[in-house]
Amino acid sequence: MALYPVIMCGGAGTRLWPVSRPSRPKQFMSLGGNHSLFQEAVLRAAPLVIDGACLIVVGGVDHKKWILDQLEQVNFEAQVLLEPEARDSAAAMAAAAVWTHDRDPRGINAFIASDHHIPDHQGFRAAVNKAVDGAREARIVTLGVTPNAPSSAYGYIAPTGRGMSPIAAFVEKPDEATALQYIRDGYLWNSGNFIVSADVLLSELVTHAPDVERAVRGAVKSAGRSEVALLGDAFRQAPKVSIDYALMEKTDLASVLEVDFDWSDLGAWDAIAASGQGEAGEHILEDVDGCLTRAADGMLIAAMGVRNLAIIAEPDAVLVCDLSRSQDVKTVVERIRLSSPQHADFARRIDEPLNVGARRLQDWLRRKALPTWATLGQREDGAFVETLTLDGRLAPAPRRARVQARQIYVFAQAGLMGWQGPWARAVRTGVEHLEANFLREDGLMRTLLDQDSLPLDEEAMVYDQAFLLLALATAVKAGAIDKGMAMQRGAAVRDALEDRSVQNGAFREAGEFPFQSNAHMHLLEAALAWEEVSSDPAWSNLSDRLTNLARTIFIDPATGRLGEVLDGTWKLEAGERGGRVEPGHQFEWAWLLARHACRRGNDSGMEVALRLYASGRDGVSQRHDVAIDALNCDGSVRTNQARLWPQTEWLKAALIMAREASGADRAMYMNDASAALRALWLYLTPDGLWRDKRLQNGSFVEEAVPASSLYHIVSGFTQLAELSDVLGEDFQPARALG
Repeated sequence: MALYPVIMCGGAGTRLWPVSRPSRPKQFMSLGGNHSLFQEAVLRAAPLVIDGACLIVVGGVDHKKWILDQLEQVNFEAQVLLEPEARDSAAAMAAAAVWTHDRDPRGINAFIASDHHIPDHQGFRAAVNKAVDGAREARIVTLGVTPNAPSSAYGYIAPTGRGMSPIAAFVEKPDEATALQYIRDGYLWNSGNFIVSADVLLSELVTHAPDVERAVRGAVKSAGRSEVALLGDAFRQAPKVSIDYALMEKTDLASVLEVDFDWSDLGAWDAIAASGQGEAGEHILEDVDGCLTRAADGMLIAAMGVRNLAIIAEPDAVLVCDLSRSQDVKTVVERIRLSSPQHADFARRIDEPLNVGARRLQDWLRRKALPTWATLGQREDGAFVETLTLDGRLAPAPRRARVQARQIYVFAQAGLMGWQGPWARAVRTGVEHLEANFLREDGLMRTLLDQDSLPLDEEAMVYDQAFLLLALATAVKAGAIDKGMAMQRGAAVRDALEDRSVQNGAFREAGEFPFQSNAHMHLLEAALAWEEVSSDPAWSNLSDRLTNLARTIFIDPATGRLGEVLDGTWKLEAGERGGRVEPGHQFEWAWLLARHACRRGNDSGMEVALRLYASGRDGVSQRHDVAIDALNCDGSVRTNQARLWPQTEWLKAALIMAREASGADRAMYMNDASAALRALWLYLTPDGLWRDKRLQNGSFVEEAVPASSLYHIVSGFTQLAELSDVLGEDFQPARALG
């Protein structure tokens, strides 16, 4: 039976105000060393993880950043389950037990409080391992601490014997005289740490607290398999009750293991003072005895002639109280909530609303990015450059056909949205340069030119032809080129590509990966664009065909995920390459399939798009709120690097899903769109450039700016403009860049 330690991160942050508050409860504060109480709990529990088990952390969604940051600081990974709202310890423990049981029906959980002070790590682990023996015998074992003094701050447990024994009674926090009698009678402090098999805990909850078990099971099921999983809304329906009331006082399986290591729940400032580790910050003390002082960075505490005080200074609030009155701080906090609520909690970050971010992107494109790339990013002969440095200088590099076509699309789309810059010249000269230098005799684009526009690679990629078709359709829609000529060329390219098609209707790509989904995705984008400017039924037929390929070949029916590389029989390739799942492409395909489904009025097509969207959502890093580059086919993370372009595809997909949804679903997709736009802003620089590759630690790879990203950015903004009805307020879609 493997052991799965569970760090319980609940807490309202009241009795240790002003340091501990709802947005930063006490477990995330340090007692003066290098680690917080939460980190100490992780380090204390980590050696217990063996035999393929893992550490689990259960905490509130509002504390996600604290949890993930502090796990990263101690270089430890854990399965994190986030509660949408606090429902007390019974629901939190049930969530960890359901998660454990789903993966290991014989697994044992050790539920460990995140905010307790236990300096003897080895002694704690020895006690847990001894309690595991009781858990193997279907007992629910709690650790009972041998009291070293009478205390009215703790609950007590009456054991039936020494060592490990059944529990005779749980008793509430007593007055001091009663506490003294409890000690004489051999009672133990209730530490709130439990060791029990997941199966036993859940079966006992079904018997004694079925509403808890039912709600939590549904919440875990809808949370998915992400390493940072948000429990579903069903969690909110769980009764708000502690494990003591819900189960421990009712079950016949409760046992207590007597332990004698130093322990404190650090529930108030007097307990912090007694731990001997609570001092922090600068202070000058004169004739002071028995006082605890904590000063925030940049603050100084000076005290003279005082005794037995807690003097706690935060930048916005100061607490001075007699240590003997520490338990009453929560009463003061209640008064603060009524008279000065801004001091009851720390100021929380307010995320930029979607419509505000959209207007900011509108201004950035109109005033910075488009002017930069229409001048520095295009030569006099119409050739678009491949890269610019972050200070706006040309970074020489071979020029790809796809970039020439993408930039034509960008400026044609800018013209459609009313940009007053030289978009028409950029499109016209760009098309002229493409025709003169990139087109082969058969009318298809060669892949690569050098700086002097001499061919470096004559291969004609399906991927590149897709962007040629998209560029021509968008330029026709903008009125920048002759429609008749463009329609003839577009049809010729489409017909030439049919020579690459195989029996199932898919297209064989040139190069290293002839069987792939990506080229088909961009062909679908181009075909949908041509449907808007041409009545030729061949374009809608192509759209339907590509959509059907996605649904029948590219998307794994078991997982709902879309593969990247296929084998010669058009099945997902085995091994590492075939197991690669790119969240950005899940979003991009979801966006395209949703557009196609809306155009055809096809509900089943929208269902496929929604499932793909959910697959892409699994690839959004809960740590950094960005869409990462790649998952494995089982949903685990392959790389934590995150490029710019998946953020725009997340934005587009979320927006189109929001338009088609209503009620709570629309709100969810709108929240996702806001998050995606905020993620995009991480990459953009104030002067119209961007960084492309973001590392796991949040830093960026220092490299030249790739022009190809502008296609993704403009495409994302186009979706914002087209679906501005979901933005509300005053974001204007008409002539959005005018």
